[in-house]
Amino acid sequence: MTVRRLLLPALCALLATPAFARETYPKRIPAPGGEVIIPSAGHQKAYDEIKYAPARRVGDTLYVSGAIVGRAKGEGTDPESFKKQVRRTFNALDAVLKASGASFDDVVMINSFHVWEGPDQPAPRWEQINMINAVKSEFIKGPNPAWTAVGTTGLLAPGGIVEIQLIAHVPTK
Repeated sequence: MTVRRLLLPALCALLATPAFARETYPKRIPAPGGEVIIPSAGHQKAYDEIKYAPARRVGDTLYVSGAIVGRAKGEGTDPESFKKQVRRTFNALDAVLKASGASFDDVVMINSFHVWEGPDQPAPRWEQINMINAVKSEFIKGPNPAWTAVGTTGLLAPGGIVEIQLIAHVPTK
């Protein structure tokens, strides 16, 4: 009987350790004026390793960090492959928005950063913007948000073509 009394608390303590604890997502970390939202374990890893907050709410404003459009292994540089890559990025942004209690209807500003010249480019800049707009219209049905597109010489991820960042108006409930 004594062994059971000793083992049960020890087992409970062991199960409560981080190695056995299961994280639940989205995770919300209190921050001045709001919170940091971490949608998944993958985002948690980026938050821990490179101090990257996927989303940060301050009051009624939600800032969503940039997601990079880039080729996956085996994908081409043709326009249809590029649209697939953009769609993958918009799906990733959608997941962050949803984890934050928002949707693309709440997006008021898009900032995009483009490596206009390089081996991964699918088309000249206006054609690239038109392809992004074609995919963007699959996700944004209401009034279009403001949008600033900036050219750059490179992105953090090697082979990155475009990085898309969002700002949304999401009133607290």
